[in-house]
Amino acid sequence: MQQAQYQLIIVGAGPAGLTAGLYAARGRLKVVLIEKGATGGQVLVTDWVDNYPGFVEGISGFDLMDKMTAHADRFGLEKKFTPITSLDLFGNVKSVTLENGEILTAKTIILCTGAKPRKLGTPGEYEFTGRGVSYCATCDGPFYRNQEIAVVGGGNTAIQDALHLTKFASKVTIIHRRGELRATKILQEKAFCNQKIDFLWNTQVLEVRGGKNGVEELLLRHHKGDESILKVTGIFIFIGIAPNNEILPLAQLRTDDSGFIITDDEMATSIPGVYAAGDIRSKRSRQIVNAAGEGAVAELSVEHYLGNQAPDQPLNCSE
Repeated sequence: MQQAQYQLIIVGAGPAGLTAGLYAARGRLKVVLIEKGATGGQVLVTDWVDNYPGFVEGISGFDLMDKMTAHADRFGLEKKFTPITSLDLFGNVKSVTLENGEILTAKTIILCTGAKPRKLGTPGEYEFTGRGVSYCATCDGPFYRNQEIAVVGGGNTAIQDALHLTKFASKVTIIHRRGELRATKILQEKAFCNQKIDFLWNTQVLEVRGGKNGVEELLLRHHKGDESILKVTGIFIFIGIAPNNEILPLAQLRTDDSGFIITDDEMATSIPGVYAAGDIRSKRSRQIVNAAGEGAVAELSVEHYLGNQAPDQPLNCSE
């Protein structure tokens, strides 16, 4: 069975993974980045990024990730596009088994597998993602100035982001499947007092409908079984997020109750030589800019860790 040895293996090619890869390749580590799909992660489905420093006029999610990828490629970052079947993180040498049977080993690993928003699973949600369906108020709120939009959810994130969206939208309708909110009382009070916010209680979204320009309306079902149409140009879904941890050996890692990896400020996990960065980390804020920053911190921590390890071979300056 073919084996390859590295100093660092990076799992995941979103903003965190690409930044870690850029730093590692530039630092001349023997590094490989593994991604099962395309580089870019969730950002690829973000229509427009208006808050990434340096892009004054904004930039599409695709173009931003294309630039990040090109930047890492400039330093010769090796990438493998294939699913991972297993990881073993214990011991001084970590191993990653790929779908084709190849085994990669390294003294360090950075986990950048990301997270995904929980979906409603209704017709039209996937088709209109990035064209009226959003999971990030900070990212997409400014695109809905003076428009009527909907927010789905009743927790802290949903209510906090609904309040944020009132800075832009003319009206925000909060759709909640229960008869009361789960958000903290202070957030509830702010929402109830906001004249731009309406509530639809005990209501579910059955379908997202629209046309070539994006979302146009929602088909709703209420608690008595009757249905109605809500005219909106956007729907923000905040019913939770889920970590992309299916390939991770969770028994070997310390995680929070939701399955996100717990790290220290230097991105170190509970296992020596294993780091995590980006949305897979247990944290409050999940933005492109802090994912990239965490990728850089994780790689610098790797360099420090490797610098404290005994060399594989003695240095011979006579050669």
